Amino acid sequence: MQLTNVLIAPVVTEKSSSAQAKSKYTVRVKANATKVEIAKAVNKAYGVDVISVNIIPVREKKRVVGRGRAITKRPASKKAIITIKAKQNIDFNKLKIAK
Repeated sequence: MQLTNVLIAPVVTEKSSSAQAKSKYTVRVKANATKVEIAKAVNKAYGVDVISVNIIPVREKKRVVGRGRAITKRPASKKAIITIKAKQNIDFNKLKIAK
C-alpha cells in the first residue's frame, strides 16, 4: 500500500483534542493499514518521530435513507492513536514531505 493512501482524516472530538496535550493524535486510516505503515506515513507526511501506534477497528455502519427504500453504508475503517515525541506536534493543515 502506498504511504500517501494510508491516512484518511483526523478525528476531531473532545476526547482526541484533550489527548493532544499528551502528544497523542487520533487519525482515521484505511481498514487494511498496519501499524508500521501508519508510522511511516505520519513520519513522511508531517516530519515527526512516532513512538507508538494503537489501532481501534471501526465497523461498517448501515442506515436507512428516505422511506425505507435505500440502505447506505459507511465503509469499515480504523482509528489510529499516534503517540509522538514530547516536544513535537502535528498540524493537520500543513503537510511536510520528509526526504
